[in-house]
Amino acid sequence: MSHVSRLKPTIKEAILVRRLTAVTGVILAGGRATRMGGQDKGLVMLNGLPLFRHVINRLAPQVGELAISANRNLEKYQRSGLKILRDTLPDYPGPLAGMLSTMQQLDTEWFLFCPCDTPMIPEDLAARLWDARGQYPAVWVNDGERDHPTIVLIHRNLASPLENYLAAGERRVMVFLREAGGHAVIFPNQQQNFTNVNTPEDLSQWEKR
Repeated sequence: MSHVSRLKPTIKEAILVRRLTAVTGVILAGGRATRMGGQDKGLVMLNGLPLFRHVINRLAPQVGELAISANRNLEKYQRSGLKILRDTLPDYPGPLAGMLSTMQQLDTEWFLFCPCDTPMIPEDLAARLWDARGQYPAVWVNDGERDHPTIVLIHRNLASPLENYLAAGERRVMVFLREAGGHAVIFPNQQQNFTNVNTPEDLSQWEKR
C-alpha cells in the first residue's frame, strides 16, 4: 500500500514557477509507442510543435538541467541542444530502463522523470514533488483519481535496486516504486494536466483544445 501525502500559464501561475537547481529533468521518449502506430511519439506534432517540445517548455523552467531519454531518431532530439541518453539495456524494456540509464550516465542526486506525451504538466510540478519528498527516495504524481508513476522525482540511491529489479525480469514501474519505499503526491482536480497523448484519436482531441 502506497502512502499519499491550458497550454499557456496565466500571469499568476507563472509567478509560482520555482527552479530547483538540484534536480535534473528527464523527458522519457524511448518507448515503442505501439498505440501510436509505432511512431516515435515524442516527435508527433501537436499544434505546430513535436510533443517533446511541449514538455521541454513546461519542464525547463522548473529544473536545473534537462535531458532526453531516447532510442530512435537521435539526431532529431539532438537538435534541441539537450543531452540525449540511450537505454543501456536492449529491446526497449520500458520506462524503468530509461530511468536506470539516466542514473548511470548523469551525476545528479535527484531526477524528475516525465513522459514525452504529457504536454500539460503543471508549472509547479517539480516544486510540489520536491516539497513533499521528505525522507522518501521517490515521490510520484496522483491526480486525485489515479497514479502516474512515470511522472516521478527519484533519488539516485535507487539506481542499484532498480538495476537488480530489471535484471530479475521485472518491468512494472509502480511495483518498483512501492517496493523502494516511495509514495504518491496528490495533485487534486488536475486530471487534464496529466493526460497522455497515446493514440491518434487522443492527438485529434488535443488539437481541438
